[in-house]
Amino acid sequence: FDFRITDGEMQSFLEVKGVTLEQDGVVSFPDAPTQRGVKHLRELIACRKAGFGAYLLFVVQMRDVVQFRPNDATDPEFAQTLRLAAASGVKLLAMDCDVTSDSMTLRKPVPISL
Repeated sequence: FDFRITDGEMQSFLEVKGVTLEQDGVVSFPDAPTQRGVKHLRELIACRKAGFGAYLLFVVQMRDVVQFRPNDATDPEFAQTLRLAAASGVKLLAMDCDVTSDSMTLRKPVPISL
């Protein structure tokens, strides 16, 4: 995973995915099939089952989008596994960003629609 977070006795794992696909204010992930992404989701599900915290953060590399959705058309397996992860207790987050030529700063949460 990208990060391990320790808070007292509680350990959590965080995976981060970059999102660049947008249409009419709706962003989607992935923009191409990703067996690696499916593997990460399954590992996060296993973490939850083992009693760890598990988070998936979608970093939307633009601002002022209205919603995040899994990209069922491009990768139905990822989309289905993402829904299973959410049902298994993996916390899903999406944040938009201010992007400049030399920085990217998280800005505000984006609603997630599964």
